[in-house]
Amino acid sequence: MGPVSWRVELDERWVILGPNGSGKTSLIRLAGAQEFPSAGTAHILGEVMGRVEVAELRARIGLSSAALASRIPDDEVVRDLVVSAGYAVLGRWRERYDRMDLDRAEELLDSLGVGHLAARTFGTLSEGERKRVLIARALMTDPELLLLDEPAAGLDLGGREDLVVRLAELAADPDAPATVLVTHHVEEIPPGFTHALLLSQGRAVAQGPIDQVITAENLSTAFGQPIALQREGGRFFARRAAEGRI
Repeated sequence: MGPVSWRVELDERWVILGPNGSGKTSLIRLAGAQEFPSAGTAHILGEVMGRVEVAELRARIGLSSAALASRIPDDEVVRDLVVSAGYAVLGRWRERYDRMDLDRAEELLDSLGVGHLAARTFGTLSEGERKRVLIARALMTDPELLLLDEPAAGLDLGGREDLVVRLAELAADPDAPATVLVTHHVEEIPPGFTHALLLSQGRAVAQGPIDQVITAENLSTAFGQPIALQREGGRFFARRAAEGRI
């Protein structure tokens, strides 16, 4: 991707939006200390990538992604999957967890509407349930930065809307960490998100307060076609516009 200068403050909720191949995944991997920049400098949680122990930095970041989901065995118990995040492993092995850890895992699952699934195995969950369980895992370590890489991908309408509601509640929580959500679709942006970064072909089309960035003009530029945009109840809705009627 091209040069992007981007800064996230502790109390901000960001969405990264753009078409396929625009650089969203590359940027989120840099932010998650999963990759090193090929040029320039990445400062993450006050540390400079390349000058800090990566494992220690990753422990301060909560990440939910399809790549993580693909590594989870179907027979992994949901409660174990969440509580084991504190040990940076998938599922329980020989670790011993105290009641406080288990209570926190169950509290997080409850807050995301999947507390009743704690004893189920990951393979028996719907796609929407899996996404919410992974977000609970990402929050287990009380991270300073929460990265959600396309959490609504693959969900049906009901699953998407339920997830948007849960993420809006998280965004409204003053104790929640700085949050970055990656998506292709403006409909997946929860109410309460404060800032946006709009990418196209590896470069920033616009960034800043969400009302200034998510506009019909900017979306049309990023997606290379006329886009009409509506906003209702804190939600965005987009569709292709008739030529000359953005």
